[in-house]
Amino acid sequence: MDLSAALIHLLNFAAPAAALALLLVPTSRLLIRNSAKTVAWWAQAAIVFAVGCAVLVAGLWVLGRDGKVLTYAALVLVTATCQWLLRRGWKG
Repeated sequence: MDLSAALIHLLNFAAPAAALALLLVPTSRLLIRNSAKTVAWWAQAAIVFAVGCAVLVAGLWVLGRDGKVLTYAALVLVTATCQWLLRRGWKG
């Protein structure tokens, strides 16, 4: 596998985490209204993206292959919890 193919595989691996981070941050601003101002939206998206990539790597390591539904379910659950914590949703 050459460098360009490896880069494409890596980008496709991280794409679900990136899409979820970019959709979750603005949606959380609509759903969690009266939360305190914590960090900037881009920092929230970066943190959620990093957490999502960690979940994808953990799913690949535990399950032995990429693309399992259990990994994607964990991705949604963990990133949503991370965003709730970042927005201090328990105070709302």
